[in-house]
This record gives sequence, C-alpha cells and structure tokens, in this order.
Amino acid sequence: MNSVPSVALSRDCNAIQIPAGNTVTLPAGTEVDITQTLGGSYTIHALGGLFRVASKDADALGLKPEASGAAPSAVSGDAVSEEMVWETLRSCYDPEIPVNIVDLGLVYDMGIEELPTGNRKVFVKMTLTAPGCGMGATIAGDAQQKILMLPSVEDASVEIVWDPPWHQSMITPQGRRLLGIE
Repeated sequence: MNSVPSVALSRDCNAIQIPAGNTVTLPAGTEVDITQTLGGSYTIHALGGLFRVASKDADALGLKPEASGAAPSAVSGDAVSEEMVWETLRSCYDPEIPVNIVDLGLVYDMGIEELPTGNRKVFVKMTLTAPGCGMGATIAGDAQQKILMLPSVEDASVEIVWDPPWHQSMITPQGRRLLGIE
C-alpha cells in the first residue's frame, strides 16, 4: 500500500494491540490510519499505537473484507499437498512487517500426516522475530485457521519454537527485496 488512508471507525471495533497482543475495543469515531492490508487483516495506527483488525471487522474501517488467499485452488476431494500448505503460510503476515512469515524465515518446519479417517493433520513449527512479541498467538492462530480451510485437513498444529533463534539472515531473497535490505 503506497498511501496511508485515514478513516474514522464507523462502529466499535475489536482489535489486537501490537506488540502486546491484548484484545481491545476501539470506539466508533476513533480516527485511524490504515498502515497495512495484507493476508486478510489490517494494521492500523490509532490512539498512539498499532493495532491489528481482523477481516470480519473491515466494515468498521469502511472496507470490504480482503480475500486472504487462504485456500489455494484445488479440485474437490483433493488431498492437501505441501505446496498448498506453503502457499497458505505465505498468506500469513506479521502485522508490523509487510513480508509473509515464510519469506521472513519464521517457518522452520512443516509436515503432513495421514489420519485414520483418511484426512490429514498439518504440523508447523515457527518462530517470531523477537521472543517478547505478544503477537505470537495471533500469528500462529491465523496460520492454523487458514491451514484448516485446506482440502482434507482435519487438524492443524502451529507450534512456536525458539531454537534456533531467528535472525535477519533467515529472511529469503524475496523477503530481503521487499524490505529493501538487498
């Protein structure tokens, strides 16, 4: 997004305070600047801080919900593939950084297991850019919900791990280009 639109909330709106991760209600009429619209959620600046607003509350910002890209195209009945999971993880963003969690180098491992039902369970191990980030549960929950929307996925586990510690060298070349550090 090139410009930062300012709007007044049209109604009370639930939001998650960044980086603390606390859920708050921003009152109708609050002036906000929309700073990021990626992955189906919105990052706003209001009341001197940053907040993440979910797609379901886009109307409070005067927007239509953005497609999250959560479910890659698949023929009905197809089983989930590793490619589908990676594509889905690329639709998940840290609300402070305009790069997806895969290109930020936050996803350490991903696996798919067949369940007795014939469906699949997806396992993901990821980290955060900083151990004190309160947004970890939100980012992991976003990834989990998007994975659960994939065909034949019955269960999904997104675990936050700290070993190895994340550092900038883990950012992919694409992520480095997006951040302007290459």
